[in-house]
Amino acid sequence: MYIKRKLSNRFDLVASHVKNTYESLNATGAAAIVIHKDKIVKETYWGRQSKALNSRAIQEDTQFHVASVRKSYIGFAIAYAIHKGYIASIDDQACQYLPSVDADLLKGTKIRHLLTHTHGLRTVNKSIIREFLPGESWAYRDICVDLISQIIKNTTGKTIADIVFQQVIEPLSLKETGWYGKREETFVEVIREPNDPHWYTSDDINGDKMNMYVSARELAYWGYLHLKKGFINGKQIVAKDMLDMATSLQSPKMLSTDFPQNGFFWFVKDLPAKNTEIGELVPKGAYQILGYTGAAVLVIPEKDLVVVRMFNSFGSPAGFDYLEDIRSFGNAVMACFNEIRISSTMIDT
Repeated sequence: MYIKRKLSNRFDLVASHVKNTYESLNATGAAAIVIHKDKIVKETYWGRQSKALNSRAIQEDTQFHVASVRKSYIGFAIAYAIHKGYIASIDDQACQYLPSVDADLLKGTKIRHLLTHTHGLRTVNKSIIREFLPGESWAYRDICVDLISQIIKNTTGKTIADIVFQQVIEPLSLKETGWYGKREETFVEVIREPNDPHWYTSDDINGDKMNMYVSARELAYWGYLHLKKGFINGKQIVAKDMLDMATSLQSPKMLSTDFPQNGFFWFVKDLPAKNTEIGELVPKGAYQILGYTGAAVLVIPEKDLVVVRMFNSFGSPAGFDYLEDIRSFGNAVMACFNEIRISSTMIDT
């Protein structure tokens, strides 16, 4: 990563919040990274990669299972397809790009609906059904990821992994980001309940499955790429309009403001929303993505800030309010701006 470290105790509250969450979960390890004004100002690791005796300590190259955080990479790939002209608009009908799916079932469903969880579709017993009309409500269902992934492949002829590798991983020389068909020694063990219905593994490395592992540093750098609108180290690595699309409010205008608001899968802060995952103290224009492992990336352009947290717990224990926890995480970040205390440590990485 081409970012200097200028360690600061200003963000101690963030580290404390992540540590408290870690101790509340069934996890063996955690990490927290804060990038502020182009420098890593907080970088903390806790625990070990698994429950095994003498297991590897959580460290800089440890790769965490990011679960639904992967959707931000899928959102990036659809932004690429639009930028390159493979897709005319997110207001195109989804059926236009999905010839193998029942057109009547998809009637009225736009790509916009799929990206913002407002499509109204659901998978039951391997069949797709409709819960509500497109744009009339909000529900978090992974069928949208499957359909968007098909659209990307059908239009570009490339996989999500191909696009992310060519546009981001290779130009930025990232080594700890990807979809994997086999375990590596740097991977955390995902701590989960036996037979958890949400868990599955895959040897498919095309980018549409839930087998993405990323280090805390490189996930922070992913957020930083978005914060800087693709302009890194004096070069426009990624087209600015792609990242603007992905992180701007794209939810249907008639949708109730009580529902969460989304860009290209990212949760965005716009109007106050009762059901948002973003803390009430976080300012407008911020955006965040959260995974079932508790992994999260929060980007706050107003503060020139990226904050990442990582855990190796899949799901939450009984009584743990994950929405309250992630909201208070954002609020803890904002509370760090009440006073400034900077250390003198500065290290090139």
